[in-house]
Amino acid sequence: MTNDASLSSAHAGSAVAMAVLNAIQNPVIMVDDAGLVAFANWEAEAFFGASASHLARYKISTFIPFGSPLLALIDQVRERRAPINEYRVDLSSPRLGQDKLVDIYVAPVTSEPGSVVIVFQERSMADKIDRQLTHRAAARSVTGLASMLAHEIKNPLSGIRGAAQLLEHSATDDDRALTRLICDETDRIVSLVDRMEVFSDERPVDRVPVNIHSVLDHVKAVAKAGFARHIKITENYDPSLPSVYANRDQLVQVFLNLVKNAAEAIGDRPDGEVVLTTAYRPGIRLSVAGTREKISLPLEFCVQDNGPGVPSDLLPHLFDPFITTKTNGSGLGLALVAKIIGDHGGIIECDSQTNKTTFRVLMPASKDASLEDATITPTGPSR
Repeated sequence: MTNDASLSSAHAGSAVAMAVLNAIQNPVIMVDDAGLVAFANWEAEAFFGASASHLARYKISTFIPFGSPLLALIDQVRERRAPINEYRVDLSSPRLGQDKLVDIYVAPVTSEPGSVVIVFQERSMADKIDRQLTHRAAARSVTGLASMLAHEIKNPLSGIRGAAQLLEHSATDDDRALTRLICDETDRIVSLVDRMEVFSDERPVDRVPVNIHSVLDHVKAVAKAGFARHIKITENYDPSLPSVYANRDQLVQVFLNLVKNAAEAIGDRPDGEVVLTTAYRPGIRLSVAGTREKISLPLEFCVQDNGPGVPSDLLPHLFDPFITTKTNGSGLGLALVAKIIGDHGGIIECDSQTNKTTFRVLMPASKDASLEDATITPTGPSR
């Protein structure tokens, strides 16, 4: 009876340990003395794109880039029998994907000589949040410029346009074309200034619980009736998603802009497709400046297209004002999107490669949402 009780207790303890490791939002693996992956939690399965049973058949060197410093770290930990931290290790590869920049913690497993446990902390999200804060600062700099332009440029432009209209009445046919050109160009400049004035609007956003799927359905209907009539638009929605705490009109503006950008990137290719996805991603939290509060951003909304992708040199500056790849673009569309999402307490990021560009928006759930982080039961990949 005593042995049975001990075995039962040990089994229960092992089950709890597994549950704890699988609940961790970071990839965790154990590498034995032969270099084999002896254990992998659910996040590690997703990180390496393979099940734990598949990982266990191979050495860790099989899954990481050749010459990776991770192998040297494992050897150092075995020799020193002490944990080591290494920051900003690049594990990018065709197997793991691009932008796999991680912080690594390697520690010896005292009960298993030669074995080490490795915890990966992906840097991409932290870096993207840092860039998002930079985008907000850039948007604030445009705010001052917009206010100045509105005052210093629009008034003289109205005088120029009025003078051109007066000249038009007494001008010849040839000269009348020039006066019309003056009016059209001044109108275009005023329109640009009006768009920039949006950045100087510091009024609090009027927010209510909004069903994101109704927003995306509206955006899809508008797109299919106009600029995206020749493009396939598909949805991959999480029907159990709680409401987002947002301004509906501004969300429509955001996703209409993103879908239009996707459609323009696809162009006339016959297999063009835009995919709209929604999902619940617990674990993403953003610190609020000036307080110790952290805002949870569990709602993920994505707009994906199979266009040619964003140039790598442009990607880090994509949400900065006046940055554009379009011949006649102003470079304010994505800057405005970043401002609106930032005003809602969220972040936006872009991952891009050939034939797959994804704009990912992370936002807080409605205050009235019943779905909270604490009630989410982690589910791992099917086995």
